[in-house]
Amino acid sequence: MSFGLPSLIPKPTHSEQFEVKGGSNNYGVSNPMVSGLSRQSIGRAHPLEASERNYQKNQDRMNMILLRNTQGLHAPLRMAMELKASEKIGRLPFLPSSNVMRDVLLARDLDIGFEDVFNTAEFREQMGQPHAIVEDRLGIL
Repeated sequence: MSFGLPSLIPKPTHSEQFEVKGGSNNYGVSNPMVSGLSRQSIGRAHPLEASERNYQKNQDRMNMILLRNTQGLHAPLRMAMELKASEKIGRLPFLPSSNVMRDVLLARDLDIGFEDVFNTAEFREQMGQPHAIVEDRLGIL
């Protein structure tokens, strides 16, 4: 009688046999000289890459949980409201945003990171005529 419980004997999760797709096309990998590098789906280089991409989001979420546990529910709600208000600050579309208010709210205003050094105006690739950018944003063009 199993009572609907899983078996205690471990079973393999994958089949014992595997197939090699097409012998002449490098084991299913397309030729980069023909299709280019953009079509290559290499995947992740390291298991920690996904974790590092979401590091700041996870850190902010943990800080909100810590804030809720120490000060109550009102503190993360107020912080979320202030962050939402900081996103709605309007500027002309051709002017870069420094996000000072967001950095101050998240206590990142004293940190110097990679984006602070290499994201200056002279290194930016986006440069356009202000009138054309505003007209495009307003739908005039």
